[in-house]
Amino acid sequence: MSDQSAPVPISDAATEPQPAKRSLRPQITADSVPKLPRHVRLKHDKTRDRWVILAPERVLAPDDVAVMVLQLVDGSRSVTAIAATLAQTYNASPEVILADIIPLLQDLADKGFLLTMAEVSNA
Repeated sequence: MSDQSAPVPISDAATEPQPAKRSLRPQITADSVPKLPRHVRLKHDKTRDRWVILAPERVLAPDDVAVMVLQLVDGSRSVTAIAATLAQTYNASPEVILADIIPLLQDLADKGFLLTMAEVSNA
């Protein structure tokens, strides 16, 4: 007798491709129109002299770059338009700024601090 057990058959269901699960957070792209949810506020804390993002039972202290971006997030401008505004203000390439702000906005969306207008209109 061998100590090796017989191979376990793999069912067809396990090998068939499964449908993609819908992401709980929006996917931020250049065409996205980001918006802060109703329960989230960007506010200047006068006591500490710094900007904070306030949400129920959560506070986030964004860096200066994130604050500049978030001050332009109004639910009407696309990420491309935000990048263009920042590029003009800081005399930089819109493509470079776009490449920098998409991950920043995606991180905020993943944490629940940001929505897209498409997500708002689908709700």
